[in-house]
Amino acid sequence: MVNKSKQQKPVRLWLEFLGSMNLAITILVVVAVASVIGTVLQQNQPYQDYIIKFGPYWHEIFKALDLYDVYSALWFLLLLGFLLLSTSVCIYRNGPSMLRDMQHYRLTMKEKSLRVMRNFREWTLDDAPESVERTFAGYLKNKGYRVRRKTADGTTVMAFMKGHMNRLGYLFTHVGIVVICVGGLMDGNLNLSAKEWLGNLKLETRDISASEVPDVSRLGPGDNWSFRGSITLPEDSVSNLVFLNIRDGYLVQELPFAVELKEFRVEYYDSGQPKSFESDLLIHDDQLDEPLEETIAVNHPLIYRGHAIYQASFADGGTSMELTAWPLFDSASEPVELEGKVNAQREIETPDGTMAIEFQDFQQFNVFPAEQVTEAGEVEHGGEAVSGSDMVRGGEMGRSDKKFVNFGPSFTFKLRRPSGEAREYVNYMAPVEQEGRYFFLSGMRESQAEPFRYLHIPADDKMSIDRFLRFHSWLNDEARVRHVAKQSASQAMSSADIQDEAMLQNIVTSMVRLTNEFVRGGYQAIDQRIRETVPEQQQAQVAETYLKILNSVLENMYWELLEDEGAVSEAGITPEQDRWFEDAINALASMGPYGSPFYLQLSDFDLREASGLQITRSPGKNVVYLGCVMLMVGIFMMFYITHQRLWVMIRPEGQGSRVMLAGMGNRNQRDFNKVFDSLGDELDQHYSSRQ
Repeated sequence: MVNKSKQQKPVRLWLEFLGSMNLAITILVVVAVASVIGTVLQQNQPYQDYIIKFGPYWHEIFKALDLYDVYSALWFLLLLGFLLLSTSVCIYRNGPSMLRDMQHYRLTMKEKSLRVMRNFREWTLDDAPESVERTFAGYLKNKGYRVRRKTADGTTVMAFMKGHMNRLGYLFTHVGIVVICVGGLMDGNLNLSAKEWLGNLKLETRDISASEVPDVSRLGPGDNWSFRGSITLPEDSVSNLVFLNIRDGYLVQELPFAVELKEFRVEYYDSGQPKSFESDLLIHDDQLDEPLEETIAVNHPLIYRGHAIYQASFADGGTSMELTAWPLFDSASEPVELEGKVNAQREIETPDGTMAIEFQDFQQFNVFPAEQVTEAGEVEHGGEAVSGSDMVRGGEMGRSDKKFVNFGPSFTFKLRRPSGEAREYVNYMAPVEQEGRYFFLSGMRESQAEPFRYLHIPADDKMSIDRFLRFHSWLNDEARVRHVAKQSASQAMSSADIQDEAMLQNIVTSMVRLTNEFVRGGYQAIDQRIRETVPEQQQAQVAETYLKILNSVLENMYWELLEDEGAVSEAGITPEQDRWFEDAINALASMGPYGSPFYLQLSDFDLREASGLQITRSPGKNVVYLGCVMLMVGIFMMFYITHQRLWVMIRPEGQGSRVMLAGMGNRNQRDFNKVFDSLGDELDQHYSSRQ
């Protein structure tokens, strides 16, 4: 026959292990550390952002540990489950005894036990035991103590208790932890993890529209208990779904209702920082007789059917733009008028083949502190040049506050070549003043990990870019360059009294080739050619000669340009025109690295804004709140309510009584000592005053 005690022993050992305080504290510390990580480290961001921030090495480590989605990580949910189990076992093991102890007055205390207590007093009184019993009972009841009594063999034992609710503090604390764990597990997306494990759900990683997302990456309104999704909703548009960013992909979460954005409004501080922004929403639902109209703002969400709709951000909602594409390296091509729209793309024919322009963003205002504008006309932030997409959306500045500079409207786009290679650009519509001169800015970068490098195109006296574009076009016209080069060479040879047609043609050809190299590759191209074709000891001399030849062609071409405009006065070129020429040469020298066969100029736009909404559903949130309240109440009861016990033993002695008073408290022993001494002194005074 099997011994039942042997069968129960492993069970008791497991219960003791699961209910041990050391285990619970260890798990609680790990959960707390993980929660801190999940709070400090921004969750569910694109992996590319983490790679840029932490580097490939640490990114892979953090990814392996699921630190980018801590609260839904399997190990975190297992810890919550284990903490729930451990705390529940602790309540199961200790809860009943604590409840019994609250009602157990311990009337079986012996005299020996009372005498060994730290707080002990003894009196020999002339009063009869019945009188002493009434006095002590009435006195301690007035102090808030509850009393029970027992008489045996002429000895009366009275047990007093106060602060027994302290025991409930332990229970409230542990039950609060259990409730918090339950709430955390409810919002932990366990069902999504299970569907992924079973292959019924797959993250979408392609950049496609919501309508193209397959069913295996979509969630119905009732398929997900808890989620936090976002969507950018343009004005006058409707959506009944949000996107859930999960690890390196996303899911489409359908809503049981549709959200329509009627209007978006934003106000700004004088510095250009957004002051407030709000959205007028319409909720369309079959359960409503008519659409629900509500305005949301930051920290003022709309709660509907258990879903919280937050005003999270704002962006461009598809602004339409009218643009002109000016060819940079083909003088025979005419400017192309085209239309663009943010979040859309279009193709354009270039000498390098068909390219795609992907319009990414539009900003009506770019306002930032004037002292942060560098001499190059860029914006410095943290020691680095900030791109147009990083600049702050601002209000209309420059009218009254000179501390801020408005760069005006800007648009950001990617230029993708047939090979798939893409560069990102940001162009500004209005010229920007720098040291009394005005420039049109165009930034370029090859990847998001680097700052924009700016091209500064000088504006002419009409505040337009036309003169520079004509100058650049003429320099790309080989026939025109050859004509100017021949004039320059002929003048130089006539001054030297040289008449050699073959030499003239060679010089002209060299000047044309040199100009063409400069226009397409800048000074770097000329330097590279010298290094490849000229012996090292002659490179400096040849470079000086080349620069003189190049400057001669550029100056003569500029002179012809001014004559064609009728801008040359009898006094010759003005200082302003000379400075414009220097700025134009600097811009031309950067055209090669600029990497675009055309310059996009913004001429007009039709602004359309969008509201960034965050929609959440978290049924476990209120459960967690309840657990937090229970936890705080329990901690307060444990630390600020002392469970005090007093025992009074009364024995007849002659005509009088011998009385013993002893007591103990479970917390704040020093304070209890004072309470006990005060009680004893008051009783001493009571009986001494009667003698």
